[in-house]
Amino acid sequence: MKKTGQIALVSISIAFTLIQFVIFNDPIEKEAIDFILATAIAWFVGWHLDKVKFYAKERRESEESYKQLIESLPECVIIHHHGIILYVNKAAEVMAAAKNKEELIGRSIFDFLPREEDDLVKERIEQVYKEKKPLINFEHRVTRLDGKSIFFEESSLYILFEGKEAVLSIGKDITDRKEKTERLLEKSEKLALVGQMAAGIAHEIRNPLTSIKGFIQLFRSNNSQEEYFEIVLAELERINLIVGEFLVLAKPTLINFQEKNLKNVIEDVVMLINTQSIINNVEICVEFGADIPNISCEENQLKQLFINILKNGIEAMPMGGTIDLIVKKKEDRKVSILFIDHGVGIPEERIPTLGEPFYTTKEKGTGLGLMTCYKIVETHHGELNITSKVDQGTTIEIILPVLKKEGINEKITALHA
Repeated sequence: MKKTGQIALVSISIAFTLIQFVIFNDPIEKEAIDFILATAIAWFVGWHLDKVKFYAKERRESEESYKQLIESLPECVIIHHHGIILYVNKAAEVMAAAKNKEELIGRSIFDFLPREEDDLVKERIEQVYKEKKPLINFEHRVTRLDGKSIFFEESSLYILFEGKEAVLSIGKDITDRKEKTERLLEKSEKLALVGQMAAGIAHEIRNPLTSIKGFIQLFRSNNSQEEYFEIVLAELERINLIVGEFLVLAKPTLINFQEKNLKNVIEDVVMLINTQSIINNVEICVEFGADIPNISCEENQLKQLFINILKNGIEAMPMGGTIDLIVKKKEDRKVSILFIDHGVGIPEERIPTLGEPFYTTKEKGTGLGLMTCYKIVETHHGELNITSKVDQGTTIEIILPVLKKEGINEKITALHA
């Protein structure tokens, strides 16, 4: 702590005493007493003055460091005093679509909130001032300066800022996460609805189909117009396939999980579908990474999953081409299976709705095939991600967990809805 105040005041005291002695010829005894008294007072006042300056400087430096720290945070930080904004960091500027801090500082936070939320936010602010404890994870809608509405999740705590009681709110824009959650919820509700409907439809249809198919085959053997029977049988088979997809989605299935070599499963699938790919002038190029670990799976479901995806890839390339099938290890004990076609692609706005029942990009499709794929991946605790560009192709990545212990060879039976 510098002693500039003490030195200055003591110097003034000495100068004043000398002036008194030289100009007014005051007695030395009187001057000595006045000098000691004035110097003591000057020293004491100067010491307090230096102390005040020291703490003021320290507070300024602390606030500056505090602001630099806040500016470096990726989350939005807003400091407000009874709703009036005192400070915001760069992330908050960007979130609010402001050109600079001046567009926000001095305004009320209630300018950005829906009127119906005012009372709730006021209660939270008063609670922070009263209890001086952090309040976490409060979610509300915010209107930016450009008029766009977003969802903001924040936590608030009591602080002192520039000598005032204030509330520091830190949070982030969760609009994308919110919309994704709502889409997943909507998809889940649709899946449950389809499951209920499918359970009633599938069982009622399958038995009559079997009988009709048998009689048509019998009639065909005694009739020369065989092409008509082929058309009817093909359509019956198509109905049977749709009913089968319904059943996968609808009924609880006793699934027998076993340790399987993923490479062998994929080679079997490629061999099964190779005839169809050759007819459509499509080549399937398979590439395996090093040391592909075994997985725990239901082999038939996994084969159905891979066949559905490869069929979609073949149909997406009516002029022929190649499908790249790449298998590699990922971090966190997972394995990635990539299906890359170079077909017509899918418009970006349609990708979020893929896998929904009865939504399809095919002329005669039902949307149940891809929905079945999502169901199988979910059953195997995996992920299915789709990226696509129109006229460039589509990439589907399936991520599956590997066995927790290498070499385990036991069956795991589970009931999956």
